[in-house]
Amino acid sequence: MALFDHQRERDSVSGDAATRALSVTVVENDFVAGVYENLAFVYDWVFGPTLHPGRIEAIRKMKIQPGESVLEVGVGTGINLSMYPSSSAVTGVDLSTPMLDKARDRITNKGLRNCRVAEMDAAQMTFPDESFDIVYAPYLISVVPDPVKVAQEMRRVCRRGGRIVILNHFKSANPIMSRIETAISPLTVHIGFKSDLDLNAFLTQASLTPISIEKVNIPKMWTLVTCVKD
Repeated sequence: MALFDHQRERDSVSGDAATRALSVTVVENDFVAGVYENLAFVYDWVFGPTLHPGRIEAIRKMKIQPGESVLEVGVGTGINLSMYPSSSAVTGVDLSTPMLDKARDRITNKGLRNCRVAEMDAAQMTFPDESFDIVYAPYLISVVPDPVKVAQEMRRVCRRGGRIVILNHFKSANPIMSRIETAISPLTVHIGFKSDLDLNAFLTQASLTPISIEKVNIPKMWTLVTCVKD
């Protein structure tokens, strides 16, 4: 049985995935912007190598075809941009101006003519419905104020039959680890993520049905979720 099938079995007993809080920690956009303004100049060094295997696996899993359009939600410093096929059209959005400045420099310095970035709130994107073949959020969902709203926006701008890909840390299924992650969540937001985000509650409330869920990075504390918009 798949990882998410076990979790749904447990939730069928508790019956509260559709209504329970996703995290004990609440943040606002101004707080998130401030955190990432402070991280902009060290992000690639601190989070680059550690989280890179997950980025590679996520893009491999997308199986991007020539001509497909990709939206990266939470593009940050553009650390992923050079990994996309040059035959794809990549748009990145982020709320942090300092992060986007780094991304624009990367696009220019690496000659990434298929990539563009824009400042935008992930919970209120200005793209028309069904604008992209693939919509991808790397290491974003656990820091935004409203993860469900962001996921709903991702689904809205994804074409029917397109892929929605989320790479993120979610609360452990291990009861002891889960309690620890809940306890430290008010602290971890200061380095860019909530450590106690509830995966199954998030998927249920965002109306996302995963076709695969797998652990990535070392240690395997991060989760790669792939969904197809029906």
